Amino acid sequence: MSGGGGAGFAERHGLLSDAARAEAEAVLARVAEEQLEVVRVSFVDQHGVLRGKTILADGLAGAFGNGISMTSTLLLKDTSHRTVFPVWQGDAGFGAGRMTGASDVVMLPDPASFRRLPWSPHSGWLLGDLYQTDGRPLGLSTRGLLRDALGRLAAAGYDFVSGLEVEFHVLRVTDPRLAPEDGGQPERPPETELVSHGHQYLTEERYDRLETVFDLVRRNAVALGLPMRSLEAEFGPSQCEVTFHPAGGLASADNMVLFRSMAKQVCRRHGFHATFMCRPRFPDAMASGWHLHQSVVERGSGRNLFVPEPGEAISTLGRQWIAGLLEHAAESCLLSTPTINGYKRYRPFSLAPDRVQWGRDNRGAMIRALAAPGDPASRIENRVGEPAANPYLYLASQVLSGLDGIERGLEAPAPVETPYDSDARVLPGNLGAALEAFRASRFYRAQLGESFVDYLSTIKQAEWQRYLASVSEWEEREYFSLF
Repeated sequence: MSGGGGAGFAERHGLLSDAARAEAEAVLARVAEEQLEVVRVSFVDQHGVLRGKTILADGLAGAFGNGISMTSTLLLKDTSHRTVFPVWQGDAGFGAGRMTGASDVVMLPDPASFRRLPWSPHSGWLLGDLYQTDGRPLGLSTRGLLRDALGRLAAAGYDFVSGLEVEFHVLRVTDPRLAPEDGGQPERPPETELVSHGHQYLTEERYDRLETVFDLVRRNAVALGLPMRSLEAEFGPSQCEVTFHPAGGLASADNMVLFRSMAKQVCRRHGFHATFMCRPRFPDAMASGWHLHQSVVERGSGRNLFVPEPGEAISTLGRQWIAGLLEHAAESCLLSTPTINGYKRYRPFSLAPDRVQWGRDNRGAMIRALAAPGDPASRIENRVGEPAANPYLYLASQVLSGLDGIERGLEAPAPVETPYDSDARVLPGNLGAALEAFRASRFYRAQLGESFVDYLSTIKQAEWQRYLASVSEWEEREYFSLF
């Protein structure tokens, strides 16, 4: 498994268990049997975007044994792909000599994640975990942060189960804008047109207009083994929604990463542009959300601990979990809603939350409780997130906040009936406010570490500052002729 003489990186540092070794051998046999030519090996960056390298199939054994070197600056970029840390200085902000000089980190493929890509059938795909060159886990790896959070929950005797409900837009590309002058940083987006006019929520006619897109997405998702449950024509023009069956642990986050990447790649190959941007800029566009259904089950038995007793809206443990989510909601927004655009969704009377509160089966509340005595599917739905969120950070925010509510025995307030008329705290109104709350959070500094909070804050501050320095079309229209 070392791909050469002597012990490889994974063996030297004890990073390949017997089970993982057996899985890796099975992957190598499958790659050979199916005559795959290349394997894409990717990790999820700080923004939830897949980055990686494509290796020839005969190099996969070496990758399992020795990992793949990746440039560390990939972890230090904002959403324009600009490096925002002073990597050419002796200390880039992580301690002398750490993450400096565009040095390497090591990506080790996770053999359990292997897929054959149905839209590129000569290609395999693997998700990788990041390590320092001395074999220690890389503290900036968001997949590692979620794994650690789930480990804390497991140590308390619980497992986390979540189901995805994801909205996104698909438009037809009319001009890909590939002229040399379009290749800026970031590049000019493509010109597009609608596939469906929208505004007929869940009508079969609108679904039929989108069926070509839905078929592309569904067939490839099923071929990848993603647990897709339903496909829906959403309210807005060219707006789609898919839901997934519940999954435990890391699986939902891994599924979301792969689904987004698949949808964008497959749609583009067929002349469409899929975007998980929360609120695209075209007339009558409706904002997209990522509603995260979640429950906590007893470790070992799998018993759902959110099932209420008669007369309760949700169980005692469920109320404690909700109380934790509510207490840490504002400081969690940088993790659940990490883009400038995402805060343009938090508006009243829009089927999106604008305040920190919960309710029984109420789509205007941030947290919607869907529970009944004897119902094994009892759960909550957090409607706060945007579909562009890094899945590992979004889920980690839920696990850490909910567990804090359990450990401290917090009690949720009474559920609201009129969420847009309540006196509950409002959610942050923009990325700057969310960034301020996260940076000042003693909770996340304790849970994620001082270094990670400062790291992510620096990256998002660069994005926020670029936005504040730009001149918008609104400003041009408002002031250019008036003054």
